[in-house]
Amino acid sequence: MEVWGLTDTGNVREQNQDAYRIEHLGENALLAVVCDGMGGARSGNVASRLASEVFSEEVKRSFSDEQTPQETERMLRSAASLANIAVYEQSQLSEEYSGMGTTLVAALLYEKAALVLNIGDSRAYHIDAEGVSCVTTDHSVVELMVQRGELTPEQAKNHPSKNLITRAVGTGAQVFADVFYVTVKKGECLLLCTDGLSNLMADQEILFEVVHGARKDDCCKRLLEIAKERGAPDNVTSVLIAL
Repeated sequence: MEVWGLTDTGNVREQNQDAYRIEHLGENALLAVVCDGMGGARSGNVASRLASEVFSEEVKRSFSDEQTPQETERMLRSAASLANIAVYEQSQLSEEYSGMGTTLVAALLYEKAALVLNIGDSRAYHIDAEGVSCVTTDHSVVELMVQRGELTPEQAKNHPSKNLITRAVGTGAQVFADVFYVTVKKGECLLLCTDGLSNLMADQEILFEVVHGARKDDCCKRLLEIAKERGAPDNVTSVLIAL
């Protein structure tokens, strides 16, 4: 199992409010976390950094490769809850932090299972030679409209409300995370990314870069370069896990 990550401010923003963490939890276990902060120039970066740190440290403290997948799911949900409390309590300390929050998408892979957790609209993609599929479902206004049949997926990409999310870490005292069980085999990949990337690249373009790109260890850089060529109005972060 190999992993690479990269984050960048993009072409427009002055500050990077994205954050990512990669943790090796023993010889055959790996945790990757990507967060996209919000709440103004002075607090979005605080939210993303705090959530990724608290979540990662709790998983490191609690994880055992002897856990069943169900026990691992409960552990991930608990870590997300602690991250939410940490960001929410920080947001109550001063006006500077008021209203801040962050997305969070995480993947934990070990011998017994691969699990993906998400809150918000940062995504996880499963990629193999046959195709690409988005593991996560965006917690966003436009995704709800798509599910209700009010928008097509293509219309959602350019909708004025596409950046409005319906769940975030730290914006309330509690938050509910989605957890997905994923089958990832040797030769396949998971890609975690913020919407600064997914808003600018179609799924098939991501597939091409991951599967047919020159080198896996250069993939995050290639994805960033494409985003920047297309304007990169937001911060851009990606983490690639290859089995």
